[in-house]
Amino acid sequence: MSAQRQLHLGAILEGVGTDQQSWRDPDLPGDASIDIDWYVENARAAEAAKFDLVFIVDSPFITPDTAPHFLNRLEPLTLLSAIATQTSRIGLVGTLTTSYWEPYNVARQFGSLDHISRGRAGWNVVTTGLEGAARNYGREENFLHADRYERAHEFVRVVQGLWDSYEDDAFPRDKAAGVFLDKGKQHRLDHKGKHFSVAGPLALSRSPQGQPVIFQAGDSSEGRDLGAAIAEATFAASQSFEDGQRYYADLKARAAALGRDPDQIKVLPGLFPIIAETDEEAQAIARAQHEALDIDKLLVQLGRAFNYHDFRQYDLDAPFPDLTGVTLNSYKGQAERIIATAKREGYTLREAAYKLGQWKSGFVGSPETIADEIERWFTGRAADGFNLRVTRPADFKLFRERVVPILQQRGLFRTEYEGRTLRDHLGLPVPAHRHAPAQAIAATQPVSAEGAEQAEPELAEPAE
Repeated sequence: MSAQRQLHLGAILEGVGTDQQSWRDPDLPGDASIDIDWYVENARAAEAAKFDLVFIVDSPFITPDTAPHFLNRLEPLTLLSAIATQTSRIGLVGTLTTSYWEPYNVARQFGSLDHISRGRAGWNVVTTGLEGAARNYGREENFLHADRYERAHEFVRVVQGLWDSYEDDAFPRDKAAGVFLDKGKQHRLDHKGKHFSVAGPLALSRSPQGQPVIFQAGDSSEGRDLGAAIAEATFAASQSFEDGQRYYADLKARAAALGRDPDQIKVLPGLFPIIAETDEEAQAIARAQHEALDIDKLLVQLGRAFNYHDFRQYDLDAPFPDLTGVTLNSYKGQAERIIATAKREGYTLREAAYKLGQWKSGFVGSPETIADEIERWFTGRAADGFNLRVTRPADFKLFRERVVPILQQRGLFRTEYEGRTLRDHLGLPVPAHRHAPAQAIAATQPVSAEGAEQAEPELAEPAE
């Protein structure tokens, strides 16, 4: 398995759901999004199934019409730190915006999570698109789209510099000689850029995986440029196999143009399969879910990409409205895709709401059919893996117990973890330390399971 390309799987723990109907599942606790036991149970289940990571989404603005999970949920870093103590192998990835935080705080928080989890942390870098977030952070207006991405690029580079504040052997901790720190191996950053001025050093040593893994989510041209420059994995919003192939090729070409190895960026689209014993049963479930959709809630979901623009003011059965003058300074890539698709297909507003106002599953069928489609995307270079949305208990159980074994039998997915860090799982190298390149180059390959056991103490399995 280690010599061939391997499928990667993440679990997006969404509590009561980022759609408008999952929360009504009778088997899902109504307070799942703030119940630590729910998160721990599902993280352990994902770990037992050998998933690469769990993924926590976040945003700093809501309205009364926002999806249930967004209305009432735990803060990602606090949550992931708690999950870290109850798991031992699975990666822990959290979303945090570069628009309304400071690099020093972020470096310290994710660096701490990486130490707490012994090398399993990942940061999903986003630039906040919702205008209302500005007023939660002392601003009247959100940053302009281009400025958000320029700021994000500098932000990430500052954080990475802070993570290199200490060389790996900076702390001899020699009690006999009275030497705790080798002062020559502590490094100030002294960054002065357009958006940030940060002296450093960070009061935290490098973690077992060198630095947390950088994830990124952004589909506009600026978002793809940022991902190509800084990401080691991207959360893609591909809605079809062909769309996935285009995104995959484009992102990796942009990375190669920057001198990066394209294989060191893992493309992970979202996955929300509908699974049943037969294809016919799954299609029937999909139809029933479609018929249960609420058009008003779909219009809210559609409007979120346009800074919660109110689509309820338009005639549902008229052509998709002309949005000239409506701000795209929100989720620009998604908004542009909605406009282009509606125009190309000639959608009415009603049709656009049903087809584009929800995360529509293209993976519907029996476990074998779902596995076939996952394999098609993987071998067809539309994805390096998937982030599975986890909310309805029965759906997650079916995927773990029926789909994952098929992928394992086909040699596409691991049957055991080969290492201990998130970088090990994703096949990513340890980043070279900027102040000790010769030392770091020798450690650019993922740590083997044996090496990890020698380097790090075993985490005790959490008590039931």
